Amino acid sequence: MIKLDLPISEKTIRSLKVGDEVSLYGTMVTGRDTAHSWMIKERPDVIRDLLKESVIYHCGPVVAREDNHWRFVAAGPTTSIREEPYQADIIKEYELRGVMGKGGMGPKTLQGLQDSGAVYLHAVGGAATILAQAVKRVKDVIKLEEFGVPEAMWVIEVEDFRAVVSMDAHGNSLHKIVREASTLVARKLLNLE
Repeated sequence: MIKLDLPISEKTIRSLKVGDEVSLYGTMVTGRDTAHSWMIKERPDVIRDLLKESVIYHCGPVVAREDNHWRFVAAGPTTSIREEPYQADIIKEYELRGVMGKGGMGPKTLQGLQDSGAVYLHAVGGAATILAQAVKRVKDVIKLEEFGVPEAMWVIEVEDFRAVVSMDAHGNSLHKIVREASTLVARKLLNLE
């Protein structure tokens, strides 16, 4: 397990390889479809320092309001491919070092990871309540009223938030490797080879 303290340097990110298991500590920000569209259309400065050399997490959390603070009840990953049209540009614009979600992303994002020195981290789907335990504090929430709970950008402090590098800054994609191997097996099973 490789411990990663956020914010994180490009050098450290470029040392990671597909298959590396990582544990995140520090501040990261959630963001889904509405947030990604807003970041591209309006290029807001309010989030630049939060995202610089950090991670954006594709997550629509379940949160509870307790006294004067928020608590994550569930923090499962959202399917990332929906952000493919935006992600490479957002990585470059906001100097991100990581994108986290589930399912991987496409060739445009893979190229963006390589160009900017970032990785895609795969979080385990179906473990939302376990992942929420790694969220130690909600530091802020951006655009809550405008976007709603799942689409707002939650600024969270995490400890021992575990994930796997499934796309690295060297152009490697675990998702592509698995897809190609599965296609080969399927073709053999169907006698197409």
